[in-house]
Amino acid sequence: MAKAKNKTVFFCKECGFESPKWLGQCPGCKEWDSFVEEPVVKSAAGRPVSVSEHREPSRLSEIIIKEETRMRSGIGELDRVLGGGIVTGSLVLVGGDPGIGKSTLLLQMCRELTAQEHDVLYVSGEESINQIKMRADRLGEFQRELFLLSETDLDVVVDIVTRKKPEVVIIDSIQTMYREELGSAPGSVGQVRETTGTLMRLAKSLPVTIFIIGHVTKEGVVAGPRVLEHMVDTVLYFEGDGGASYRFLRGVKNRFGSTDEIGVFEMRGDGLKEVPNPSEYMLQGKPSQAPGSVVACSVEGTRPIMVEVQALVCQTSFNLPRRTSAGTDYNRVNLLMAVIEKRMGIRMGDCDAYINVAGGMRINEPALDLAIIMALLTSYRNQSLDDETICFGEVGLTGEVRGVTMAEQRVAEAAKMGFERCILPRVNERQIRKLLKPEQLGGLQLAGVESIYELLEVI
Repeated sequence: MAKAKNKTVFFCKECGFESPKWLGQCPGCKEWDSFVEEPVVKSAAGRPVSVSEHREPSRLSEIIIKEETRMRSGIGELDRVLGGGIVTGSLVLVGGDPGIGKSTLLLQMCRELTAQEHDVLYVSGEESINQIKMRADRLGEFQRELFLLSETDLDVVVDIVTRKKPEVVIIDSIQTMYREELGSAPGSVGQVRETTGTLMRLAKSLPVTIFIIGHVTKEGVVAGPRVLEHMVDTVLYFEGDGGASYRFLRGVKNRFGSTDEIGVFEMRGDGLKEVPNPSEYMLQGKPSQAPGSVVACSVEGTRPIMVEVQALVCQTSFNLPRRTSAGTDYNRVNLLMAVIEKRMGIRMGDCDAYINVAGGMRINEPALDLAIIMALLTSYRNQSLDDETICFGEVGLTGEVRGVTMAEQRVAEAAKMGFERCILPRVNERQIRKLLKPEQLGGLQLAGVESIYELLEVI
C-alpha cells in the first residue's frame, strides 16, 4: 500500500497569504514570485468543549484598567524606545543587520536585569554557551547568575521556560528555532510563523516577557513573512553604518508606547554605551563657516535632535547630472532642486548635487526640506551660513514654507544648545511667540519665512 503523501500549501513570504497552489503574484500584497511551498501540520483530534469552557463577552463599562506593569531594563535609551520600560507578558522583536549589535545590546540588558534580581534565560541557537560566556566577559562582570541555553528545538525551550518560569527570555534568533512537526527547515516561512505564534501564546499565558532577535534581508526588513511583525507587540530596528561607531535603536511598532522613538548608542570595545545627548554627538566635527553645511532640527518620536545637512553642488562634466543622497530620500532631493529652479530662477539642471546627513542617521520627515534647500543654495553660491544658525520647515511645490509639528520642542532644543538664530516657518514663529516668553528663548532670535524667496535675504 502506497504511503500517503504529506499535504503542502503555498505561503507568501511577504504577507503570509495562503494558497493551495503556486501563484505568480500574491493577491494579498501584489508581490511577484513570493510564494514558497510548506508542509501542513495536522493538529491532534480536538476534544469536545463543554459549555462551561466557553467565554462570555464582557461589557466595556465593567472592564477595569490596571496600570501596566513595567520593569526597568537598566538601559535608559532602551527604556525610552520601549515606552518607559519592559511590559510584562509582551513579545518584542529586535531586527538589524548582522554584526550591528543586537545580541550585544540584549546581553547588556540581561546583565542589568540580573543585577536587579530578575530571573533571565538567554536561549541561543547560533552560539554555544562557551561563546556566550566569552562575549559576556567582554561586556563586564555579572553580579548575579544568568541562565544560558544553547538549543534550537522550540518544544524543549517551551518546556524549560514553563518549568523555570523566568521573568525575561531572550531568543537568539527566531530563524534558528524549529518544530519537528512542520518538517521544513529552520528559517522557512512556516517555521518562523509557527514558532512566533507559540512564543506569543507562551508570553501571554505565563506571563513572561520574550525578546526575539530576527535576521534582516538585503532590503533591510526582518526575514520571514511580514505577518511576523503583526504578531508581536513591539518591533525594534537596530540601525547604523557598520563602519561608524553610532547605533540607532528605532521603534517602528509599539503597543505600549509611541512609535518612531529612537535610542542612540556608541559601539565600543566593551559594548554599547548610551548617548544621552544625541544633538551634541551629531554635531561633533562640524566644519566652521563651510559652504553647504547647515544645522537642522529633526524630531524622532518625542526627541528633538540636531543634525548637520551637507550639500555639494558643482558643474557636471557629463550630459546627465549625477544626484546622490545619504541619510534622506533621494526623490525628495530631486523635488526640492526642481522647486529651486522653477521658483527662484537658479539653474541647477547642469550641476551635480550630493546631499549627506552627517552621523549615519536616516531622516525622512519633511521638516528637513528647508535645511536641504539652504545647504544647496549656500554650496551653489559658495557662501557659508552662520555657525550659530539653525533651521527647519517643510517646503511645498509652490515654494511656500509650511509649518511643522513640535516646533516648540525644536526651538527649546536649539536654545539649550546655544544657537543664536532659528529660521523657521512664519506660522510656527507666531505660535511660539504666543506660547514662549522671551526669557525662555535664552537669546535665540526667531526668523520666520513664508516662502523660499525670503531665504536669500535671510542668508
